[in-house]
Amino acid sequence: ALFETDDLLEVRISGPFAALFVDTASTEYRQFTITADGIEVPVKIRLRGHSRRRICEFPPLKLNFASETDSSSVFGGQDKIKLVTHCRNSGRGEQDLLEEYLAYRIQNRITDFSFRVRPLYITYQDDSQGLPEDASPRHAFVIESHEEFAARTGAERVPLDAFPRHAHDREHAALMYVYEYLIGNTDWQMLRADHDDSCCHNSELFMAGDALRFVPYDFDLAGLVNARYAYPDPQLRIKRVRHRLYRGLCTERPLLAAAVQRVRSVQDAILAAPAEVPGLEPRNVRAATDYLERFFDEAEEPESLLDDFERHCVESY
Repeated sequence: ALFETDDLLEVRISGPFAALFVDTASTEYRQFTITADGIEVPVKIRLRGHSRRRICEFPPLKLNFASETDSSSVFGGQDKIKLVTHCRNSGRGEQDLLEEYLAYRIQNRITDFSFRVRPLYITYQDDSQGLPEDASPRHAFVIESHEEFAARTGAERVPLDAFPRHAHDREHAALMYVYEYLIGNTDWQMLRADHDDSCCHNSELFMAGDALRFVPYDFDLAGLVNARYAYPDPQLRIKRVRHRLYRGLCTERPLLAAAVQRVRSVQDAILAAPAEVPGLEPRNVRAATDYLERFFDEAEEPESLLDDFERHCVESY
């Protein structure tokens, strides 16, 4: 039931938060309880992430539910899911989080073959009262697990050492290339990151029938979000994350044209999405909408946009 709606879910999580945050290198689970709709269930929680674990006052978390979790709970049937938190207790950290949630929701509007998300409003209760007062309550969101995504789409997750340059669903890939450009995300590539065991950086690979597809995730460094801590890779030669740069593999122009047209076909839904994010402040709604509109302004001249894609596309890895 958790991902069947995008209604804001009010949650309370109680447990040893201060102790959890002491060692940011630890992957040890600790015991907590989580309550929603008046139903309290046990959950184990650990820190997760890479860069955000180092820089965040309130790093992202992994929730691990028991198989016997009360089926009447909205968390019934869940196993391990990612919780995206507000990173910093002061400043615009919570707005950054909501804009990253927006990036997922836009992807959902473009294709069902994407991870679903659910917005939460969480009261964090620390056993030792060790959390700062401004750490709670806060917005957050959870991301659909690989297992639930696979069951929903009929796909199978496939860990590979490298992305097959030719043996993949080029139509879906072109759509994801255009999507990443739309939200201004350059923090991805069809290679392993240093901390990954398999391909690809900030994407998961799934086999759908006989078609291999990649599903992007982790958009906090995207231009749409424009997080305070975000900066582009110096090798990309762009000064700000708000600067869009096409990073897709070189592919057939008709496929890219079809992908651009697909995104344009849901333009109204995409431009309406910022105002639908619970908790996103009006000025950030306007900034996100303006940023998205600039893509659609470019797409008014699709041949010019495709020329730009072809100039910057990646020949091979």
